[in-house]
Amino acid sequence: MIRLNRKLLWGFVCCCITAATSCDNYLDVLPDDRAELNSEANITELLTNAYPLTSYFMVAELYSDNTDHCIGSKSYTAFNNSGTTLHEEASNWQDIHDKNQDSPYAIWESCYKSIAAANNVLIAIDKLGNPDRLKAQRGEALLCRAYCHFILGNIFCMPYSTKTCNEALGVTYMRSAETSVSPVYSRGTMAELYHNIAVDIEEGLPLIDDNLYKVPKYHFNKKAAQAFAARFFLYYMQDDKSNLDKAIAYATQALTASPTDMMRDWKALGNLSAGSAQYNAFIDASQKANLLIVSANSYWTWIYGPTAVAKGYCHCTRISDAETINSTGFWGTKEKVYMKATQVSGSPKITFYKMGQYVEYTDIVNGKGYPKMIVPAFTTDALILDRAEAYALKGDYANAYQDLTVWMNAFTSNAGTVTPAQLETTYGSTKPYYTPTAPTPKKQLNPDFTVSAGEQENLIQAVLHARRVTTLHEGLRWFDVKRYGIEIYRRNVDGTLGDGNISVYDTMTKDDPRRAIQLPPYVINAGIEANPREGKSEE
Repeated sequence: MIRLNRKLLWGFVCCCITAATSCDNYLDVLPDDRAELNSEANITELLTNAYPLTSYFMVAELYSDNTDHCIGSKSYTAFNNSGTTLHEEASNWQDIHDKNQDSPYAIWESCYKSIAAANNVLIAIDKLGNPDRLKAQRGEALLCRAYCHFILGNIFCMPYSTKTCNEALGVTYMRSAETSVSPVYSRGTMAELYHNIAVDIEEGLPLIDDNLYKVPKYHFNKKAAQAFAARFFLYYMQDDKSNLDKAIAYATQALTASPTDMMRDWKALGNLSAGSAQYNAFIDASQKANLLIVSANSYWTWIYGPTAVAKGYCHCTRISDAETINSTGFWGTKEKVYMKATQVSGSPKITFYKMGQYVEYTDIVNGKGYPKMIVPAFTTDALILDRAEAYALKGDYANAYQDLTVWMNAFTSNAGTVTPAQLETTYGSTKPYYTPTAPTPKKQLNPDFTVSAGEQENLIQAVLHARRVTTLHEGLRWFDVKRYGIEIYRRNVDGTLGDGNISVYDTMTKDDPRRAIQLPPYVINAGIEANPREGKSEE
């Protein structure tokens, strides 16, 4: 059951002003607890609950190599307040016991609640005889169910691999509503999980109809569904690479025959005043680049953003200058990037401020409410790089260079064409691989599939670097670290600005079981098999 007509009042946490109109209209109406699923209108309303109201961004970013431990002269600490320990536990790759709204607990709960909503929609449609007038709703429910399971799999499981998928633990794929008390579930395998996701995507996508929605960008519209399908089949690469063809085909449908016209205007975005003007423009539904926009209960935009909190574990100067937004890439130096990073005054934090903090007020008079963020879940910024990666893995290098050129011309002022010589200069045999004390953007790749030395690896390095920069603070780097078996380190970085001496205090190897984030304790206590932790004590 669902809730109707609950108004959301949005405001900025830091600025304490009203958000822009494009944000005010987002999720104005939520479904009603008393609604019965016996009409098209009620079924359509319930689909609002089929999108998870949590975000994996914080957990994924803190687990990734986009985070260092800064131990500068001000004795920076983690953002652990009101009894929360999430920030420190995630940054140190510990099993997380925190239950706050960005935690694995919240991700698990929200995704399975959204899956239940999708399943109830599908059941209701079946009871009505699966009429043609509800095909679009059926398609959206299938895409939402697939997407929630995809998030769960990439957070709580080891990466999909044809070498291990038949044994590696997946997550329970819920295809029906729960009807029994204290049921016992099997997690199944990654092979089963990805097969089921593929079935839902390929059944649901042809049913999507953008005419169902007042604002298609707030739902799995056609292009958003195609972008999700492209990313999924890129991750679902088979030994014969057949799924790469699907990834390319779906991406091409979303990007159209003129992908340049689908790119974000990063130059215009970079020319806006830093702060609300930029992040309201970044999430605007009228932006062609934004394909699906979602809401989440989250502190993340406050923690990663230009605030005085969470300086102990953060994206700091040493990472930014050597590896991410301020590093030198095939596009040139940081001066070439249209939208500049911000250094929080007197702090090690470097932020690429794309998403702002809002509030869902429960008591506007006394200023009480829940922190919210609005984020684009799928964009053409990332999609063009997904397709470039698929082309590179297939050996279609000409098209991979072409897609990198489209990305470079949109994201930077380098108006040139990406060439093999350019990538060889930046990532080739004369360039050293990353070490934790001598960091570079080029990291050793250890995937369970083959990446050939030379031109193919140069292309993959370029894609990974570009994606790491473009989607900074959005969690996708963690998925790339897992998929490509990249060894990462947890480092102490001295200096007030996080630019001093480096020492390593932990290493996450390719097969480290901590790459599968541990299930919430209550789930394990209920009998669901925990992720193994061989050789590692639970902190």
